[in-house]
Amino acid sequence: MKTHSKNPPAKNDSASSPETSHLREQLSSLYLSYVAQHFEAMGQQAALAQSGHVDYLAQLINGEVQCRLERSLLRRVQAARLPVIKTLEQFNWSWPKKINQMQIKHLFRLDFLQNKGNVIFIGTVGIGKTHLATALAHTACLAGHAVLYATAVNIINSLAAAQAAGTLKREMQKYLKPTLLVIDELGYLPIDKFGADCLFQIISGRYECGSTIITSNRAFKNWAEIFNNDSTLTSAILDRLLHHAETVLIEGRSYRMKDQIENPKD
Repeated sequence: MKTHSKNPPAKNDSASSPETSHLREQLSSLYLSYVAQHFEAMGQQAALAQSGHVDYLAQLINGEVQCRLERSLLRRVQAARLPVIKTLEQFNWSWPKKINQMQIKHLFRLDFLQNKGNVIFIGTVGIGKTHLATALAHTACLAGHAVLYATAVNIINSLAAAQAAGTLKREMQKYLKPTLLVIDELGYLPIDKFGADCLFQIISGRYECGSTIITSNRAFKNWAEIFNNDSTLTSAILDRLLHHAETVLIEGRSYRMKDQIENPKD
């Protein structure tokens, strides 16, 4: 993140006049932390440069705004609970056997968020589904959107714990409220009836109200196996999920096995 290291350091409180110290306290009480920290030193700098009062004030306010934007971004990224920060630039396009670069790069314009659309990444393990999903989520954070990442199993476990504690409705809201919800690794582990019902409620509740990104190692025709072999529930989930959705198919072998594949032992 950007810092403000180019700005002059704040003058030591011990050398400040009582009026200056009082002003700094007032600015802090108004949560103008950047202005409180830099107004004195930047004022001295402005005097030496013979800058006007408006220019001096504009620099202080600009610094305050930038600091708040950076703090807001940090809060959004922390609230998103991304397992790791990934970017589109870090993605290795040469590894997957089949991938639609244009489709994916278009997704990073985030138009699907405005349309309350969904994105489903489908492919075998280790080919970059989670990388692209988390990179999209991070891009959404940078754009000012509320984001939450969780694996399908962790969502179900948190809702099961909430049900036992009598707080299921409140916990469910956590997955309904964000502009973008990432449900990672759907289909990797079996889901019981409670889990299938919970995921249906989340997808149904977010339908045309928010965007959802899902990564899965299963083709749609096999999704009934994910949802406790309940074909009716699966049809209802797919109906809501795919109404406004882009499906990204990625083919290839696991990138985690890259070294073994490229350099097999004799």
